[in-house]
Amino acid sequence: AGEKMTVNIQPNSLAHDLYGSNVAVEEYFCHFGINPMYRDAFVDAGMRISGTDRDNEPRIFELPTHSFFLASLFVPQTSSTPAKPHP
Repeated sequence: AGEKMTVNIQPNSLAHDLYGSNVAVEEYFCHFGINPMYRDAFVDAGMRISGTDRDNEPRIFELPTHSFFLASLFVPQTSSTPAKPHP
């Protein structure tokens, strides 16, 4: 089993619209992330960091110019079922 971590979600984001909350608890199986040296480059290129963990590490990314692009660094499929899909 993975480790549960809190993800802080930015208001006025696609992630916030989907979760309906400022906070989510998600499961991780590793602690990989983006190289901090490239964080500003992601943002400058138009990527939005819409979710961060307790250490302010990016965990959810969005492309605001794309209506449904959302990427995560956690494993949403572990909490998804046919009857209750993950947001």
